[in-house]
Amino acid sequence: MSSIGDKNLATNKTVTVSEKKHNFHINGSIIVLLVALVVVTTIFTSLNKNFLSYTNLINVLTAASLTGLVAIGHTYLIIAGLNDLSAGSLAAFSGVVAALLVSNMGIGFWPTLLITMVIAALVGVFNAWMVNNIKLEPFIATLVTQAIFRGFAYILCDGKAVFITNETFINIGKGRFLTIPYTVWILIVAYIIFGIILAKTKFGRSIYAIGGNKDAARLAGLNPKKIVLISYMMMGVLCALGGVVLAARMNSGQPAACVNLEFDAITAVILGGVSFSGGVGNMGGTILGVLLIQAFNTGLTMVQVPSFWQFVARGALLLIALTIDYVRKTNREKKMIADSMKNL
Repeated sequence: MSSIGDKNLATNKTVTVSEKKHNFHINGSIIVLLVALVVVTTIFTSLNKNFLSYTNLINVLTAASLTGLVAIGHTYLIIAGLNDLSAGSLAAFSGVVAALLVSNMGIGFWPTLLITMVIAALVGVFNAWMVNNIKLEPFIATLVTQAIFRGFAYILCDGKAVFITNETFINIGKGRFLTIPYTVWILIVAYIIFGIILAKTKFGRSIYAIGGNKDAARLAGLNPKKIVLISYMMMGVLCALGGVVLAARMNSGQPAACVNLEFDAITAVILGGVSFSGGVGNMGGTILGVLLIQAFNTGLTMVQVPSFWQFVARGALLLIALTIDYVRKTNREKKMIADSMKNL
């Protein structure tokens, strides 16, 4: 009985520490993000009055649908102390696979979507196997997958776009409900579902626990390997959904699509307050981070900043995000030390 009690006590301590770290900076992060979003919007509106038009706002949301879906998966992974650099390649690969299934093999859209998601989930299993079983760092493991599946995307279609004629498929990318594109509704539903899972379920608490301290989580009775497996499978499914959504918008599966997609998604997640060291973050911050980076990217295009300089600007934005994350981490550690000294 005492061992069971000790295990429950350890579990509670692990989750409590993670939740304290998680809750400490939420309000401040949200306020900073909202201020940053207002500043970015004000700057670009002053440079181009069409930036705040309804049409452009819808365009921003539509463009954010792909980055947003992938950012959901990155939120889980980064909170858990993991990462994934293969997201762009897997999304492009998924778009090509889906286009080939409906166009060349005549399979209906919904079975195609299911098959594509299953394949992408298996890629997630492969990523988890490399991390769990051969102990590769997530950065290196998913770099391997990035190269492999970008290559497969080109091999499957001989490097050429695969055009889509399936009406249901095309309608996913072009259709609207209440004047808002289906792709935006898909993103909204995904954020609600995965946000609830992260915030309100045992699995969500486990994500915070292994990100906060994997060894302590293991001693508390959690199974880090299982959590890593599920997280990477979820990431694969979200990448597949994003790739299919993009293919529907472009009317084709493009093997060269989604280059640096993971770069924008990770930047958005870190801007949203998810700590790169793990154990801290929330889905609400990720939403604002995605909106901020998409508004930033769209604004650069609208004010005709040369594409080469846009790469520089995005790199600078990531540097700012990582610097802010470092400051947050330092402040959290100082506060935790101060709190522990008070309790002595």
